[in-house]
Amino acid sequence: MALVFDPVSSILGFHYSKLKTMSAMSTVISYFDDGRDNPEVIDPPQIEDAMDVTEHEHVHDTSQIALKPNVLATSSVRDLLECPVCLNAMYPPIHQCSNGHTLCSGCKPHVHNRCPTCRHELGNIRCLALEKVAASLELPCKYQSYGCVGIYPYYSKLKHESQCVFRPYNCPYAGSECTVIGDIPHLVNHLKDGHKVDMHNGSTFNHRYVKSNPHEVENATWMLTVFSCFGQYFCLHFEAFQLGMAPVYIAFLRFMGDDDEAKNYSYSLEVGGNGRKMTWQGVPRSIRDSHRKVRDSFDGLIIQRNMGLFFSGGDRKELKLRVTGRIWKEQ
Repeated sequence: MALVFDPVSSILGFHYSKLKTMSAMSTVISYFDDGRDNPEVIDPPQIEDAMDVTEHEHVHDTSQIALKPNVLATSSVRDLLECPVCLNAMYPPIHQCSNGHTLCSGCKPHVHNRCPTCRHELGNIRCLALEKVAASLELPCKYQSYGCVGIYPYYSKLKHESQCVFRPYNCPYAGSECTVIGDIPHLVNHLKDGHKVDMHNGSTFNHRYVKSNPHEVENATWMLTVFSCFGQYFCLHFEAFQLGMAPVYIAFLRFMGDDDEAKNYSYSLEVGGNGRKMTWQGVPRSIRDSHRKVRDSFDGLIIQRNMGLFFSGGDRKELKLRVTGRIWKEQ
């Protein structure tokens, strides 16, 4: 049996009254943030493409409502576009039950074809009108508080935010699963006060690392040192990790900023002893790349355990490594 809907009373179901108040609320703008930590990037669709309906879907649409193009989202629209299950913003296809309760496409497969609000059968009803509402909106970037002043179409917002230069950085400290985020000045103070890392001014360094039992890697993320030079901050990591059956030691540099800026700098590391030495030269990785990602890509000075013990001298029962290096800015 075909589904038939009243083109006025059924457009947005129980949400319709909220749409009628949009113009009255136009003087009070409530910025909308979808709140997802790791959102899926969705390319902005053409409105015609976004509204395409599969052969077996029923479309809930109307020509009775004229939407003002490029309007800023109000609090009522924020409620309309929020999935009642995951509380995230909804993107096409947006589904609804016969009573007008909406649901995002990500949650639909997990509710066993039952509306989570009224428990009626969901079927395959597409809420085309709400998708058109979303297509008409412009929203501020959720990183506005960090300095982004852009306003973006609803379907372009997530893609922008995934690349926004103002998005906060994760704490680069590797010794714990720190969840602090922020801009660079905030993270520098956090590293100094919260993690008590060594802070140095200058572009050259000479560090000595000692470990009494070089056959173990536990608790061997020994040091994070922050260097301030050229008006920027750099993080020097030195640690042990398991590679196959033996510990391996690695030193690498990360840049406290974005990758485009990191490429303006280079660094070198050197370790040696007993008349031998190893040298590494590379480009610091942005802290946008996690510590683990950089480490597991071996993008740094790699020292095998036996070589490290050879550099240490003595009875080979204690690791004693001196790592020197410098940072410079490319012309």
